Amino acid sequence: MSEHRAPRNRNRSAFSLRGRMLLVAVALGLCSVALVGRAAYVQLVNADFYQRQGEARFVREIPIPTSRGMITDRNGEPVAVSTPVESVWGNPQELLRHPDRLPELARALGVPQDELGSRLSQRADKEFVYLKRRINPDQARAILALEVPGVFSQREFRRFYPQGEAMAHVLGFTNIDDRGQEGLELAFDEWLRGKPGSKRVIRDRHGRIVENIDLVRAAEPGKDLTLSIDRRIQFLAYRELRNALDAHKASSGSVVVLDVATGEVLAMVNLPGYNPNAVGGAAQDVHRNRAVTDLIEPGSTMKPITVAAALNAGRITAANRFDTNPGYMALGKYTIRDHHNYGVLDVTGIITKSSNLGAVKLAEPLAPQYFYEFVRGFGYGQAPNSGFPGEAAGILREPARWDGLTKATMSYGYGLSVTPLQIAQAYAALGNHGRLITPTFVKGQINEARQVVKPEIADQVLRMMQTVTEPGGTATQAAILGYHVAGKTGTARQASAGGYARRYTTTFAGLVPASNPRFATVVVVNDPQAGSYFAGLVSGPVFRSVMEDALRVMDVPPDDIETWLAAQAKGEAKRQAAIPPLPAALDELYEDDLTIPPAMSEVATGAAGGAAMRQAP
Repeated sequence: MSEHRAPRNRNRSAFSLRGRMLLVAVALGLCSVALVGRAAYVQLVNADFYQRQGEARFVREIPIPTSRGMITDRNGEPVAVSTPVESVWGNPQELLRHPDRLPELARALGVPQDELGSRLSQRADKEFVYLKRRINPDQARAILALEVPGVFSQREFRRFYPQGEAMAHVLGFTNIDDRGQEGLELAFDEWLRGKPGSKRVIRDRHGRIVENIDLVRAAEPGKDLTLSIDRRIQFLAYRELRNALDAHKASSGSVVVLDVATGEVLAMVNLPGYNPNAVGGAAQDVHRNRAVTDLIEPGSTMKPITVAAALNAGRITAANRFDTNPGYMALGKYTIRDHHNYGVLDVTGIITKSSNLGAVKLAEPLAPQYFYEFVRGFGYGQAPNSGFPGEAAGILREPARWDGLTKATMSYGYGLSVTPLQIAQAYAALGNHGRLITPTFVKGQINEARQVVKPEIADQVLRMMQTVTEPGGTATQAAILGYHVAGKTGTARQASAGGYARRYTTTFAGLVPASNPRFATVVVVNDPQAGSYFAGLVSGPVFRSVMEDALRVMDVPPDDIETWLAAQAKGEAKRQAAIPPLPAALDELYEDDLTIPPAMSEVATGAAGGAAMRQAP
């Protein structure tokens, strides 16, 4: 029986082996089918999902930087431009894997090694950190040449201001992200900024871009801006104001130049200043534009407006006379004084001599509400709305808050506060036949004029103001040869706790040419410590120097030819007197020909030229 069982067992074993092999083959076949099916599903049916998963690991969307719009002066000269720079960045995760390279990188970046290590450690879970921003492309290439793993660069833009300190307070500056922070850069930030673009790229494991995939959004460059500022006049004002502050050891100052007919700001300068190309080195206090933010009491520059108010009310005429004897008067428990006893003055004389008593007598019959509204009509007590950030409205109290002295002190420029820009706007209205125009910093912007005083009254006051710069006036040093100048000085004591200090703000406001004013200019010098503190001797000469050159630069014809010809004739007479007589030997040598020999001719011509230059104001 055992012989019969053996074959059966062998058959059973062979079947079992074949079965197992068949089972394995079926299983492998099913696996293969599953793999092929899965591959087909992944590649054909659900390809987008896995593509996104792969891209999530290697694809990045990065910004495309765009340049900020250029700012030019009224003649198209660039005053603010954006230049391409490089910013070096790193991948903290990659950098921390190579600590041996950090000392080398720190030296190239110019930062302490421990500071670099700390920054990277704080961002160890990030893939991006700026290492050094907005540097020269050559510097960036030198850093990248070290081939430190995880260090890269990208292009950005940096603002550059060719005029430097001369235009700092008008233009302002941008921050490290190229956003406007002060001045017109801030006021027109949205216009200038543009819109950065975006693109998708594939980076390798080292962070390097290996392929540009898609442009998500094209970059839109910022729009250009043309200012009303004339950089030539701006620099003239900057130079002369700086010289005045140095000469008089003054603490600060401002100059504003307006185009009378349009209200365009042709120049606006403040000192002390700062370099907008290196803002970090300047104190925060010097960033503000004093001409639009700082308040001063206008002093005697208020008197022409008081005269206009009295004439406009019809209570007086230019022929009226006022007795200012004995040079002072009691008003309540206070005493109002003139610098001298001017005796009896007509209305013109009140402006010529800058009489406080005369101004008080002019304002005395005016109703408080009328006087308040008239002064407010010239822009005092309200912001000029020039569009400049932070412009002040000034202080002009309503009549309900006046005391018994307010109207009197307002008449000669105390008890109210204004900015230099407001004074320039008010004087431009007098020079524009009584029409006030909102100032603007944008060339060609047209603002509607508003009649604030009768044209004939404005013209009459303008003629009175001419006497201020003529012999006998308080600002003869503001006179300009060949031009009639209408202006007014203002020397005001500065307010302090409980009263007024022995410190002064000197102001000169003028219009030139007076026959048809082109420029309204205000010069303010604060706290002069050397020499005189009178406005006619401190601010008046600054006005003259700036306007002399501005009239020539803008090719404004003279309106006082007679005075110019007389000065030329006087200068010619001095020139002739300065030419030395010929030596006797030369007289004999050229007795038949009285022509001066060439060498002597050159000497005489040079002497005459020097004499002519010395005669020029």
